[in-house]
Amino acid sequence: MHDLTEGVARFQRDVYPAKADLFALLAATHRPSTLFISCSDARVVPELITHSEPGELFVIRTAGNLVPAHTPGPDGVAASVEYAVAVLGVSDIVVCGHSACGAMTAIAEHHDLSGAPAIADWLRHADASVARGAAAADAQKVEDLVRQNVLAQLANLATHPSVARALGTRSVTLRGWVYDIPTGTVDELDAARAAALAA
Repeated sequence: MHDLTEGVARFQRDVYPAKADLFALLAATHRPSTLFISCSDARVVPELITHSEPGELFVIRTAGNLVPAHTPGPDGVAASVEYAVAVLGVSDIVVCGHSACGAMTAIAEHHDLSGAPAIADWLRHADASVARGAAAADAQKVEDLVRQNVLAQLANLATHPSVARALGTRSVTLRGWVYDIPTGTVDELDAARAAALAA
């Protein structure tokens, strides 16, 4: 906790004063251009990877960057997606997977999750990712599953009514990224393939 407290002190001393005008603007304005859906893994920091300023990204982080397909009923991920698209009017949605993803590793390597039932239930949202990769060579390798998962989550996004409407009017673009932790590279997956999944 001491490190966090020191971090806040450095923010207030060094960062905030240099960006005071930006924070004053943000106090009354919330207009991010991009909904960025990434894994909750601590090694993946969307603002750092994209070199974004405060206010530019609307971020949803879930284990395995999973986006459940739309279903009726309360759902925090669905509510956040709807808010970003229907209320804030984001023009881009990025689903960003990453190397060495613990969620995808657990699936690819068939980890025993009997002692972690909430995790096991959540990872069922990646079933389509596994099915998509079944026809590909080495489909169970983590890096292949990470890519298939990004594409599957883009397809899940398209089931959300707000996203489907925005896609229909071409007011939003879906993008699939894979971030490689050791090299810092970001691969954009085939945009045409992602669009086909969303159709």
